[in-house]
Amino acid sequence: MLRISDDISIQDWELSESFVRASGPGGQNVNKVATAVELRFEAARSPSLPGPVKTRLRRLAGRRWTLEGALIIQCDETRSQARNREIARQRLVALVQKALVAPKRRIATKPTLGSKKRRLKAKKVRGEVKAMRGRVDPSD
Repeated sequence: MLRISDDISIQDWELSESFVRASGPGGQNVNKVATAVELRFEAARSPSLPGPVKTRLRRLAGRRWTLEGALIIQCDETRSQARNREIARQRLVALVQKALVAPKRRIATKPTLGSKKRRLKAKKVRGEVKAMRGRVDPSD
């Protein structure tokens, strides 16, 4: 069981791990040992996550979200299979915790009269500077 917050935890049946050979440096070890981990979380079918959280999680996951509604997290940072597994689980927890936070609703406001006047004055000054950049008349 993976604990996300006080009231939300992910059951073991919702997670599946597969180990593959990692790419990159590592000598003979890379060719022999399957250290990279691919953690699959069945997010869409998860009873522990509320609907809005699933929606936010899907948006945050991006291309890590599959068509079947699973979230796939890959990790091949270290040469240790156990450490990669731990990192992948930490990433999943962080992602779900981020999805738990509902974004604040933006309150539309109007610009103040002073800010409008300052903006128009700055535009006028800038326009005058640019107007002075014309050709110089040789008769002057």
